Amino acid sequence: MKRVANSIKKAALVFVIAAVCSAGYKTDKASIISQAIGTKGPDDQLPNITNIAFKEGEILTYRLHYGIINAGRATLEVKPDLIDVSGRKVYHIVGSGYTTGTTDWFFKVRDRYETYLDKDAMLPWLFVRRVEEGGYKFSQDYTFNHYTKKVDIGNGEKFDVPTGIQDMVSAFYSARNLDLSNAKEGDLFTLNCFLDKEIWPLKIKFVGKEEIKTDLGKFRALKFRPIVQKGRIFKKEEDLNVWISDDKNHIILKAQAHVIIGSIKMEITSANNLANETSKVN
Repeated sequence: MKRVANSIKKAALVFVIAAVCSAGYKTDKASIISQAIGTKGPDDQLPNITNIAFKEGEILTYRLHYGIINAGRATLEVKPDLIDVSGRKVYHIVGSGYTTGTTDWFFKVRDRYETYLDKDAMLPWLFVRRVEEGGYKFSQDYTFNHYTKKVDIGNGEKFDVPTGIQDMVSAFYSARNLDLSNAKEGDLFTLNCFLDKEIWPLKIKFVGKEEIKTDLGKFRALKFRPIVQKGRIFKKEEDLNVWISDDKNHIILKAQAHVIIGSIKMEITSANNLANETSKVN
């Protein structure tokens, strides 16, 4: 079961993969972010990106299947209040995943991922990762400084990163603002993510347009194929596919992966407080 859970986690990482809301917690995180923002020099500039894809209060929920087994649930939530830090507005976004049913008996998973995403630059200031999988637990806190182009992972360790670096959650929200109106089959889109002390290039190929059925109805969708490493998890590069809504929201509707030891599928079950009209087909 551990191998299965690792396969699920690694596949979900490509397409994405319990919020803490006390006042003291927010103040602590705001202080950490403020220190990074405070290093800005007179000539330092961040990009200015208009976010039209999502808004505060958006909640997306998903059901995860391993083969025919209903294996788990996942939620992506943009907290309803922006955080004001040193004159910059910051989204607090939380992703959580947990096993259900018989899977929970054999290999319990309780994961939480958080990003503090700059509203105007669409870049993360802080990434928080709390993992509990089959009795194994670990935590990560990454502080991003986009002025010095470094990521501080604690314990005195800092890593150089390129301009525009993302974490594994912020990458999804930043990518939702990509202009896909003129995308052609075969076009490749790339985002750089920092994870586990490495810069990880996330590359996705546009495959085409389709209509797909979901629990929420039928939608016009854009199909993408993340470029994955063959051999360890996937047999072929085309073994992982993602469908996003063909509208300004660009939400993930479905993701499906064929891995060496089976298949994984993630499907949307609810979408609340979206910023735009959807591509749902009447």
